[in-house]
Parts: sequence; structure tokens; C-alpha cells
Amino acid sequence: MTASTPIYRLKQTARRKARGEGIPLHAALDRVAVDQGFRNWGHLSQHQSDARSVAALYRELAPGDLVISAARPGQGKTLLALALAVEAMKAGHPARFFSLDYTREDVADRFAALKVDPAAFGDRFVFDGSEMISAGHIIARLAEVAPGTLAVIDYLQLLDQRRENPDLMTQVRDLRRFARARQITFVCISQVDRRYDPARQAFPGLSDVRLPNPLDLELFDKACFLNGGEIRFGAITGSGAI
Repeated sequence: MTASTPIYRLKQTARRKARGEGIPLHAALDRVAVDQGFRNWGHLSQHQSDARSVAALYRELAPGDLVISAARPGQGKTLLALALAVEAMKAGHPARFFSLDYTREDVADRFAALKVDPAAFGDRFVFDGSEMISAGHIIARLAEVAPGTLAVIDYLQLLDQRRENPDLMTQVRDLRRFARARQITFVCISQVDRRYDPARQAFPGLSDVRLPNPLDLELFDKACFLNGGEIRFGAITGSGAI
């Protein structure tokens, strides 16, 4: 096989490997990806995915949306967020990436994986890796940006790691008000609880989002869940479902 092998064929191979070797499907998917020359299944799926699908997902976002994007490690949630930032810049909008986890070099590596040179967009892309990142910090840094800006927060659970920061619920409410007032789209990358089992459930859901502190997830407008190279995206309803 090669990296151009259809993803359904690769999944078939992974299922056979899982049954034959008695290992979980997600482990078999990662092994298939490594055989193809990738780090893991999430890395492979980003290369396999049609760029038009990211463009279509971007068109589902509206200025003022607060979006949560959640997945287990290695499923490509950061790559997807950066790909959405690229779509925003292609449309002529600024993009901002706030991270308490990634360094500037890490982000450059992810752009390289997407085969994108952010310098091609001039000053539309800005990375902020300050240790002081919180809702207040983000709002201050976005005070002068134009409506339509897409801002990525990496990642949600780290916003209240500093004791002097407001609690997570307060911060997300502040971001929600600011997003609506300034027509800025926020994509908040999130961790998934370790109890989530992809062998039992195709995608994580809101109930699987790891919350070390209380947070009403219905403050978000839309949710994006990733698993095994596929995406589930939709509006969050009053029942907390998408």
C-alpha cells in the first residue's frame, strides 16, 4: 500500500489486524499508519483527507461562534484547527493561535504537515504562546482585530491552570460575550476523558470532554469531535447533543 490508498482500505486492514492480533482497533489503526510512514492514525488521516472537507467545515462556522473541538491525543485536532485558520486567511480574515501547550516551533511543524507557509499570508497569522493566556489576555489581544477573525485556543482545560485566573465557567462566558459582540469565531481545542473507549463509541461526545472544573458546555454553539480520521460536527442543542 501507499499513502494514496483509500482510507476505507486502510481501515479494513486495521480491522483485520485488530482481530488477528487481538488488539484494540485504535492500536491497529496506529500500526497501519506507521506502516504507511506516518506517526499515527491522526497524522495519516490529515494527509488522506480532502482539503475541500476542511473548506466545507469552515463554511459551517459563523462569526461569533464559540466552537469546542475535542478528541483523544493524536487524532489531529490541532492540525484541523490550523487548517481552519488557513481557510479563514484564504478568505481574507486574520487568524490567531493562542497556546499554553505548543511552542512556535511546534506550530511551524504542524503548518509544514499541512504543506502551508503561514508567511504567505503576511501578518494575518499571529501565534501567542504567553504563559499568561486566559480569557482576559485573549480578549485584550483581540481588541482591535476585524470581525471574521478566527481564533484558536489550545487548549480549553489550561485556561484556569493559574490560581489567579477566574474559574473556567467565568472565562468561557466572557469569551462567549466577546465573540458575539465582536463577531469573532473561537475554536477551543479540548481534551477527552480517558474513560472514552473508541471501541465502544464511534465518536466522543460532550459527556466525554475532560472537565477538571465545572463548565456548562452548552455555552458553546457548535462541537467538533474527531476519531479515526473522521469528523462529527454539528450545533449543540438544548439537550447538550449535536
